[in-house]
Amino acid sequence: MHLFDLFRRFRWGIILATSLVVIENVAWIAEPTLFGNVIDALIDKATSETAVSYLAPLLIWIAVFLLNSIVGAIRRSVDPRIFLRIFTEIATDVARSAKEHGHSVSKTAARAELSREFITFAQYRVPEIIDQTISIGGAVIALMFFDWKIALSCLFIVLPLLVITQLYNRKVSGLQKDLHDTREEAYEVFSTKDPEKVHAYYTAQTRAEIRIANWGAFNFGAMRIFLLLIFLVVLYIAIDLDNFSTGNIYSIVAYLWTFVTSSEYLPELMESWTSLKDISRRLRTESV
Repeated sequence: MHLFDLFRRFRWGIILATSLVVIENVAWIAEPTLFGNVIDALIDKATSETAVSYLAPLLIWIAVFLLNSIVGAIRRSVDPRIFLRIFTEIATDVARSAKEHGHSVSKTAARAELSREFITFAQYRVPEIIDQTISIGGAVIALMFFDWKIALSCLFIVLPLLVITQLYNRKVSGLQKDLHDTREEAYEVFSTKDPEKVHAYYTAQTRAEIRIANWGAFNFGAMRIFLLLIFLVVLYIAIDLDNFSTGNIYSIVAYLWTFVTSSEYLPELMESWTSLKDISRRLRTESV
């Protein structure tokens, strides 16, 4: 089984869930600009002698906020109905294939549970990938409208992020394989009713998980250092070099913060992706 096979087989349900994610996040990424306009309109009304209306920008921002909130609520209700049904179908397929190939109960049950990661990835990770893509790309595009130098500064972070992510991916992929190997032995270990073997089993599993966590911590720390440098550069450009209004500065900081926080999710997403690739390899081997 492969992730793309999952999308082809259950494409209409996944398309519905993905469409709701896109609408929700596009509305969300537009909010800082619209709220910045509200701030400027309120300041102009308070400081200007002429009649200045803040009602139009306020209503536009409220409409986009409600769109984000309503679609988000609908998505959180629809997603479980779609993905729990998909998991039931996948687990049934795993059991049917294991019966045909004569696999042990331990391996069959473990792979059925491991297949849940496909659903977790489709239900949670794919929306997060869409979310982070829209957030990072939308933030850079929005910042470009304020000052191209700010957007260019953010783009400079992409290269070191890619290098760090590739290094992380290579190191973690082998550790994910070791972790999944031990999980396939769970039922056999417990069937021995030997506490020492259970202890050794979880010690080996913990060792792999700790090494994955250490690489995740390294990746996170390195990314934060690069993001801090970008944050300082952009703030210098926004505050010292350009004569932005209060609303514009709010929008710039909001988009910059969106860019920074969205980039922090990359290590976690890469860990899920490497785990899923190993599970996909196991299930494809089983179906051959």
